[in-house]
Amino acid sequence: MNTIAIINQKGGVAKTTTAQAIGAGLALKGYRVLFVDLDAQGNLSYAMGATRGDYNALDILQGKAPAQKAVQSTAQGDIIPSSPALSGADAILTATGKEYRLVEALAPLQGAYDYCILDTAPALGVLTVNALAACTGVIIPAQADIYSLHGIAQLYDTLQTVKKYCNPALQVLGIVLTRHNGRAILSREVADKIEQTAAQLDTRLYRSTIRECIALREAQAVKQSIFEYAPRSNAAEDYGTLVDEILEEVQHNG
Repeated sequence: MNTIAIINQKGGVAKTTTAQAIGAGLALKGYRVLFVDLDAQGNLSYAMGATRGDYNALDILQGKAPAQKAVQSTAQGDIIPSSPALSGADAILTATGKEYRLVEALAPLQGAYDYCILDTAPALGVLTVNALAACTGVIIPAQADIYSLHGIAQLYDTLQTVKKYCNPALQVLGIVLTRHNGRAILSREVADKIEQTAAQLDTRLYRSTIRECIALREAQAVKQSIFEYAPRSNAAEDYGTLVDEILEEVQHNG
C-alpha cells in the first residue's frame, strides 16, 4: 500500500481539497483507495459524507479499535473519519512510541488497498509526525506567496528529523501550487523561488498547477468529488494531470 501524506502546516492552501481530489482521481483509475482524516476540523470527513460512527482516527491511534472497524464506506470511497478530540492529540498521545501509532494501526490494512491518502492538520504536532512516519511519500500543497515559501522551509526541519529517526524511506514526492494565477507577476516570481526550495528538498515542483475554481467548493458542499461534480472544469483537468504525474513518479520509484 502506497501511503501518501498531504502536509502543510500553513492553513488555506487547499490541503484537504488536494487530498480528496488525489484520492478520487486514483479511484477513477481503478485503484483501491483509503482516506484517513487526521485533522480535527474534519473537513475531509464532511466532504466525503462520513458520519460520526462508532470509531474514528483517534480511536485507532489510541488502540481502542482496529483500523478495520473504523473504516466507513461512503459514495466517494472508504475513509477513517476524523474526531474533534484529535485537537488534543499532543496531550493524549504521550507514551513511548507515540510516533508509530499510525504505522501500527494501518499495518493490518496493507493488502486491502493500493493507496492510502492521509489528510493532516495545519500544524507540526504528533499527528503530523505520525503521518510522516507512516507514509511512503509526502505531497506539499502551497500557494505562490511568500508565506507558503516560509512554511515549506519550516516543514523541511520536521521532514529531516522524521526521516532520520522514524522513517528513513520518507520521500517528498513533490510540491503542488494550488489556487494558482500564472498571469500574476508576483505569483511567477514566488513560484520560481518555490521551485528552488523544491530542489533543496531533493524533490520537484509539479508541472501541474491547480487553478482557482469555484467548482471545488461547490463539489465539497454537495459531498461529491470534483470529477463527479464538474468533470469538465479547470480543477478536474488540473487534478487529473496531477494524479498522472504522481502515478508516473510512484511507478518509477517502485
